[in-house]
Amino acid sequence: MDEEAELRKCHLLDLPWEDVLVPHILCYLPLRHLASLQRVSKQFHALIQVYLSNCRTFDLSQIGPCIPKEAFCSMLRDNKVLHNLSLQNCADWVTDKELLPVLGQNQHLLRVDMRGCVRLTRHSLVAVSLSCMHLQHLGLAHCEWVDSLSLRSLADHCGGLQSIDLTACRQLKDEAICYLAKKCLKLRSLSVAVNANITDESVEEVAKNCRVLEQLDLTGCLRVRNQSIRTVAEYCPKLQSLKVNHCHNVTESSLDPLRKRNVEIDVEPPLQRALVLLQDVVGFAPFINLQI
Repeated sequence: MDEEAELRKCHLLDLPWEDVLVPHILCYLPLRHLASLQRVSKQFHALIQVYLSNCRTFDLSQIGPCIPKEAFCSMLRDNKVLHNLSLQNCADWVTDKELLPVLGQNQHLLRVDMRGCVRLTRHSLVAVSLSCMHLQHLGLAHCEWVDSLSLRSLADHCGGLQSIDLTACRQLKDEAICYLAKKCLKLRSLSVAVNANITDESVEEVAKNCRVLEQLDLTGCLRVRNQSIRTVAEYCPKLQSLKVNHCHNVTESSLDPLRKRNVEIDVEPPLQRALVLLQDVVGFAPFINLQI
């Protein structure tokens, strides 16, 4: 009787891996749990490798504050079907050596987040452009190694790009942004924030070429002026959000037409700012109607 009951028992690992466990069970577990499960036994390690080789999204922010270099390489070693890759939590140490093999074998990537990866070089961006021609979203914020030549390569090969974050990519100048705008006409979201090299020339070229633009971040672009903001208002009917904080040469005369279209702007109108400041400093809140 005991032997018969034992035979009827079904262990988790007895279920079909690729038909049941991978698509219907493991897909619901956070990556950090899968990483822990890998250490249970050799069989579980093999199972998780099968899952990782077939997963479409790899987001390191799910694992914890840091992932060892060896674990990163091991987990992505066999994957050739990635659509989304986020390199958060390995930004401090990941280099071209670890990333280039992953990019080379994943030609269907749609979204890559390399924000803050300070130890990469322009070779990684060139690899993205050559391997990931269907790329739609790219995060490069605070990657100061991004230069004009690597961005031109991206523009030449990834014409379907819909969003790109170039915040604090300070090597880039007007020429590179203008080239990007002429090649990537489907851009919906663009950030060139915190770059004093950017002028009206870039903003106007983006406005005239990227007619479906919805979000534009110019925070801290000190050389941007009213002229280019008026061009944005004229050529970008789908604009939803504009950030111009610390753009000291952009005034209400160019922002007001956008406000009337309900575009979200991160700078309050002058009267609104003055009244809020008065509230904070003098304490007149009970006596001031901010709807004036």
